[in-house]
Amino acid sequence: MLHVRVVTPPRHTDDLIATLTHDPAVTSVVALVGVSLRPVGDLIEFDVAPEAANRILDGLRALNLEHDGTITLDRLDMAFSDAAALAEASEPGDSTEAVIWEEVEARVRDESTLSRSFLVLLTAAVVIGAVGILTDSPILIVGAMVVGPEYGPLSSVGLGLHKRHWPRVVRGLRTLFVSFPIAIAVAAVMTWVLKVADLIPDGYRLGQRPMTSFISHPDVFSVIVAATAAVAGVVSLTQAKSGALIGVLVSVTTVPAAANIGVALVHSRPGEAGGAAIQLLVNFAVIVAVSAFGLR
Repeated sequence: MLHVRVVTPPRHTDDLIATLTHDPAVTSVVALVGVSLRPVGDLIEFDVAPEAANRILDGLRALNLEHDGTITLDRLDMAFSDAAALAEASEPGDSTEAVIWEEVEARVRDESTLSRSFLVLLTAAVVIGAVGILTDSPILIVGAMVVGPEYGPLSSVGLGLHKRHWPRVVRGLRTLFVSFPIAIAVAAVMTWVLKVADLIPDGYRLGQRPMTSFISHPDVFSVIVAATAAVAGVVSLTQAKSGALIGVLVSVTTVPAAANIGVALVHSRPGEAGGAAIQLLVNFAVIVAVSAFGLR
């Protein structure tokens, strides 16, 4: 069940209560008149079956309550009552798989914003990935994937395309195309410092990278992994399941490639840098396209 809390102007209270009490998917309706001080109004709380949440929220927005009042939503871990069971049974579908679009959009908005913390996390991920490439260490590549936060803006672009909400697309693209060049530049500077200090491992200088050389060689398997990661990402995004682990899976296709660009440029290997750049851009495109289609 979902718990909804609404502050409404008094002029809407009676109609709202009547609508909610006659909806079989709604239960536990509580009205507290005149208790809200800012914004001024009445407080109405109720529980709703997840399958009906989009319909109910659309009705609240039709009353302009997101502007004249407030609407908050919480998931309930437990709801023990026959009324709650009847409310869920009144709606078709499985409550565990109901997609609440307001929740999805709020999650995407929070995770796709270009912020200092996002830049720090992505830069840290790309730098760790660069060290993993220099040392041919799969463990460090995995570590870089764990840190990478880039699924947020990628999902923002996919959701924006699905909803045809272009400001959301622009927000996601801006975050990607500002943060990645900065992270790549920092990784390149770190690599240059190591090169000047003669600390580059012999294996990398000799091109002996059996464990990580695949990063700069895009192929059909890269596309398969990116598409599969995008499908898993859509399920995670809409169901709020295993979000952190899905972020790691998406980073398989992005962070190592970005790290390889910086490392290869410092060592004057344009072919390797170009391959990694193609890998990165192709994976961006595949993830966004499959996400948009999957959300539809």
